[in-house]
Amino acid sequence: MKLASTLGSTGPSIELWRLAARCSRAWSSRDPDEMAACYEETGWQSINDGPRAEGRVALAKVASSYMDAFPDLNVSLDQLLTAGDSAFFVWTLSGTNSGPGGTGNPVRVSGIEVWRMGESGLIASSQGYYDAAAYDQQLRLGRGPQPGQPTAPT
Repeated sequence: MKLASTLGSTGPSIELWRLAARCSRAWSSRDPDEMAACYEETGWQSINDGPRAEGRVALAKVASSYMDAFPDLNVSLDQLLTAGDSAFFVWTLSGTNSGPGGTGNPVRVSGIEVWRMGESGLIASSQGYYDAAAYDQQLRLGRGPQPGQPTAPT
């Protein structure tokens, strides 16, 4: 897949925009297999330097865990950049943690995935990063304390 629109450009190609939009829609669709289909058969994803989810079955399992925890999950495509042979998918996850065992709290967190593309034009690897402490705090406390309210002990 051609990443940039033109030689020397850092603007993403139309093919890359389409894949990023497909990936965002898939995360928000409650269809984990569709999210995994954005990856090569042997593609992988790692979040915050954690263990890799390798292959479409493992990728779908990760997506399913978020989709179950957040029945109203929405993942927006905030920005898409390219540099060299990498694409940078900037996203925001929002939803209410109302799935089984959930806290009932709303969560909104942004992150980035650094994609390397495979031969077929799908994602071969993705290194993702987000603020896990902010995510965890929102799960526990909702959107965080309101002005003038004490914070919960940690």
